[in-house]
Amino acid sequence: MNQLMHKRRSGQLNALAIGLALSFLLGFASKAHSEDWPQWRGPTGQGLVHEKGLPTTWSAKTGENIAWKAPLPKGDTPYSSPIVVGGKVIVTIAINAGREHHVICFDAKDGKQLWDTPVPAGPWVLSDLRGGYAACTPAADSERFYALFGSAVLVALDHSGKILWRHELANYAAFDVAIGCSPILFGENVIVQADTTKKQSAMLALDRKTGAVKWESKRPEVGFAHSTPTLIELGGKPHLLVAASDALQGVDPASGKVEWWTKAKGDTVSPVFSKEARIAYIDSGRGGAAFAVAVAPGLTGDVTKAQTKWTIKQVPEAFGSPVIVGQKVYRLHSPGVLKVWNLTDGTEVMSQRLEGVTAAASPVVSEDGLIYFASSGISFIVKAGDKPEVIPVGDLGDSNYASPAVANGAIYLKGRKFLWCVRAK
Repeated sequence: MNQLMHKRRSGQLNALAIGLALSFLLGFASKAHSEDWPQWRGPTGQGLVHEKGLPTTWSAKTGENIAWKAPLPKGDTPYSSPIVVGGKVIVTIAINAGREHHVICFDAKDGKQLWDTPVPAGPWVLSDLRGGYAACTPAADSERFYALFGSAVLVALDHSGKILWRHELANYAAFDVAIGCSPILFGENVIVQADTTKKQSAMLALDRKTGAVKWESKRPEVGFAHSTPTLIELGGKPHLLVAASDALQGVDPASGKVEWWTKAKGDTVSPVFSKEARIAYIDSGRGGAAFAVAVAPGLTGDVTKAQTKWTIKQVPEAFGSPVIVGQKVYRLHSPGVLKVWNLTDGTEVMSQRLEGVTAAASPVVSEDGLIYFASSGISFIVKAGDKPEVIPVGDLGDSNYASPAVANGAIYLKGRKFLWCVRAK
């Protein structure tokens, strides 16, 4: 009788834990849609924002819709993107050949720098700086900011910039050119996809408050990756879509256990997912094949043959991530060529050159169907629909690879020289 009661109680606690975690995920995302941009690609991790009426033109020369710009230290190749939480804009910068790491905070209203916290570098020294030490976008909650740097150090700071804890990824082999995965938050944990080599790849979760490792899942079947997992809801449960070198994986975010996989080259960009169609899209980002996979609750093992909806044998390089809007995939490839495919069968809807736009920045989609291929350089907007329409936006003349952040009617763009705030005047 006691054993039966214990089993029932354990089952109830497990169900409660999952329910609380999912409530946290969905509740935080819902709140963040209208207020904050707390992580890589925003509240959903897919570049979607519940805002309308964002600016559709801006200019550095005339000052049109430029609310402010704040100077940035001269750093290495700055891939990392800004986040916005609680009226603060957070960016990461690596200077002096990347070995000097900084987390910098600005007031979202006027661009005033509030603090600049140096972070002691970790154990890795990069010989190839194409990706740099500041490729990862930080994450945040209402109490802490979390920043991962390419020297293999993850730190948590409070909202005044004080370092609360620091964790080195010392047990993993160095990435080929950079750490590209950004930290993501789930429940009380910070999750890092530390895929490096087939001997040492792993996914790990650290306690948000202390930085202690809560779990570590070895991943000997995958090689290096620079992508960030996408946290989705599937069948009422949280679920991670993980680009893992030669596979798209479904992973349990509570344990790191790989539940299913399909053979698909995807090591650089984040997967995207349509909840309505239950289809995920992934490609490598380095050039190669593209894949659409049907995703449903209860998948187990190798589902390559059963769940692959369509493939495209060859797509060009593109380090930015795609978006799904309605029944279409929008994908910007080098050298600035926009491809649009039907989500259900992969047929091409559109192919158009967006002259001068960077394919490294990931797009943002507003609730009124505007897709912002925006950066601190040349930007375009695409009106989603049966016949997508391309609209030139402007050029800030501060070209960079960072993706935009959107919060409270403003678009934040990180350049090489300035952090820009674009807001309708």
